[in-house]
Amino acid sequence: MIKPESIFENILFTTVRIEASLPNNSTSTGTGFVFNYVRNDKQYLFIVTNKHVIKNSIKGKLTFNQSDGEKPILGKVFTIDYSNFESQWIGHSQDDVDVAIMPFGPVYNELYSKGVQIFFRSVTLDLIPSDNLLREDIDAVEDIVFVGYPNDIYDRRNLLPVVRRGITATPVSIDFEGKPAFLIDASIFPGSSGSPVFLCNIGSYSPKGKGLIAGSRIFFLGVVASVFIRKDFNTIELIEIPTGKIPVVATTQRLDLGIVYKSIVIKELIEEFLKTRGEI
Repeated sequence: MIKPESIFENILFTTVRIEASLPNNSTSTGTGFVFNYVRNDKQYLFIVTNKHVIKNSIKGKLTFNQSDGEKPILGKVFTIDYSNFESQWIGHSQDDVDVAIMPFGPVYNELYSKGVQIFFRSVTLDLIPSDNLLREDIDAVEDIVFVGYPNDIYDRRNLLPVVRRGITATPVSIDFEGKPAFLIDASIFPGSSGSPVFLCNIGSYSPKGKGLIAGSRIFFLGVVASVFIRKDFNTIELIEIPTGKIPVVATTQRLDLGIVYKSIVIKELIEEFLKTRGEI
């Protein structure tokens, strides 16, 4: 048993493993996470991932640990099955912004009404750094962690994801090549698609140019989407992170540079969706 109390223990329960069935009988796996958008004291729950994780999927599964009402029951899982899986998601209107959301509140409420309690923690709106904070406090290079299911590796007995770490490789305050994104220097593998990325300092931190401060801080920076690879003849390409187990050509190398779409993109996508429903 574990009752999440620390920052890292809570982060472990923000993610959900996504499994999508494709028309060619193959399976796409990736990471999603729960996002809690609050407006006027009303909460809206969403699952967030990449568009390419659920692209062309006909069926899908989200798997959670069950709850005893206070803490997770590790290893006692509950799987939510979906038909017409891709149609459940709302993708960003820009084709090259690889972010998608799925309303989760109605499903969660239905499960709760039937006596099914699932355990999760959510990423919240207040964890998104403001523009001013990005400019004034967050430096060009910061420590980050991201959580997910790389190469579909996770604690299968306890349904716990894997935490990985790295650094920001370009400033979060600047749009990389004009996109609402930045780069991270970290090992990114199939299954990491959709992983939430956090700036995470425990014990002490140093805001840009302001000296060392005792304490901890955490911010939600964005969602992992793509990785740079080097192919034959030293050409470099940006590709979507594969979501299935595929053979890799020996002359293809990952550069340990991944593209992360900024957290503000998720906020804007949710708000656009809520506007279409007259919620805001």
